[in-house]
Amino acid sequence: MTKAVTFDDVWTMFQEMVREDRERRAELDRRFQETDRKFQETRLQFQETRLQFQETDRKIKEVSKQVGALSSRWGEFVEGYVAPACNRIFAERGIPVHRVSIRVLVTSLDGNRQMEIDVMVENTNCVVLVEVKSRLTIEDVRKHLLRLSDYKKNFSNNPAIQVMGAVAGIRMDEQAATFAMEQGLFVMVQSGKNVKLANDAVFKPASF
Repeated sequence: MTKAVTFDDVWTMFQEMVREDRERRAELDRRFQETDRKFQETRLQFQETRLQFQETDRKIKEVSKQVGALSSRWGEFVEGYVAPACNRIFAERGIPVHRVSIRVLVTSLDGNRQMEIDVMVENTNCVVLVEVKSRLTIEDVRKHLLRLSDYKKNFSNNPAIQVMGAVAGIRMDEQAATFAMEQGLFVMVQSGKNVKLANDAVFKPASF
């Protein structure tokens, strides 16, 4: 025989259903709260990322501005100080100057390479290649020494021409200036509104 369902049975079932419903609601509420927490974290991360992008963008603009200003200052130094001084300072060292050229692009004899020269000082017998830097380092001097040898070997169409080198800098490491002079390079430094040679009177330039 089927057992009759009593009021207590129904009440127990009802309580169980209520309990399960409460548990489901509590779980749903917990999940909603967890989802909301993650959403808030994601939104905070997004805001932080956006701020980081804005800061990075600001720094990029600032660096670009500084680079632009430095480039302008370098150009002014080359055109306003170094190039105009070449006639005087090299003539004082017994090197007559027939032509001074700025930012010269020369092509190798085989036509496969190009070399950019900041300032080229020329006469019929010699050429002085001047490398200009915003800040001259020893590594810059080493690279220019290689450039001078390369020019003599692969870019000059006159084997008899004498190739000499010079370096100039808005700022200059003391070790770089000393090293350059030891290697036989002229060192051009800013002196007030003029440029002068840091080499002493007995300095003998190297020929490449």
